[in-house]
Amino acid sequence: MPEANHGAPGPHAAATNAPPLIGITTYLEPARWGAWVREAALLPAPYIRSVERAGGVPVMLPPTGGLRGLSALVNGLDGILFAGGGDVDPELYGAERHPETGPPQPQRDRFELALVRAVVEAGLPFLAVCRGMQVLNVARGGSLVQHLPETVGHEAHAPAVGMIGSHPVRIVPTSAIGKILGAEAEVPTYHHQAVTRLGKGLTPVAWADDQVVEAVELEGHRFGLGVQWHPEEGEDKRLFEALVAEAAGR
Repeated sequence: MPEANHGAPGPHAAATNAPPLIGITTYLEPARWGAWVREAALLPAPYIRSVERAGGVPVMLPPTGGLRGLSALVNGLDGILFAGGGDVDPELYGAERHPETGPPQPQRDRFELALVRAVVEAGLPFLAVCRGMQVLNVARGGSLVQHLPETVGHEAHAPAVGMIGSHPVRIVPTSAIGKILGAEAEVPTYHHQAVTRLGKGLTPVAWADDQVVEAVELEGHRFGLGVQWHPEEGEDKRLFEALVAEAAGR
């Protein structure tokens, strides 16, 4: 990624020397609290805590139906974290639905695809996690493997329902992610889909032992990283620290 814009301060950090505002995409799911069962914008707490521990201010971004305010939203933030979640609708990359693919979430898909494009156009620093990396790939014209166990012959990427597993990845040491994490890492994992055809401008920089692409970087972007694993579920918070540092302009 180019050095020309590296270190340019975000709008809030530059104006007030305040911690940078990091937007985090959210789920839209039925939820129960007190006497209520309602549709709610949800976000697992590890995302929030990871951004806070890294020195940023987390801002939850619900998948709104209207997209007219995207420009103002992007201009008001210093960085974006695209969170994990359900499967991207395969119709969006020209594929038929696999029996193991989850139900469509058209509002979240539409919002996040538009947000990715707006963030890329604005040059805003971002980290895309699991589903987030898949959304990034689809937004750039790529496609996904819908059910990895059929492709790789094992279930190591999601070893048990509702439980985070782990596996090693090898990383290109000269990549942005390699400079943060090194040439190898043991990563928390929970996914049954993955990148197959890479989207425009995306470079693979990490792989699992079975050759599944585990991380990508967006060429020409000041800080545009995607990881297939779940760094918020582990103890290593260096990716979040790097995102917050870039967003702050340090």
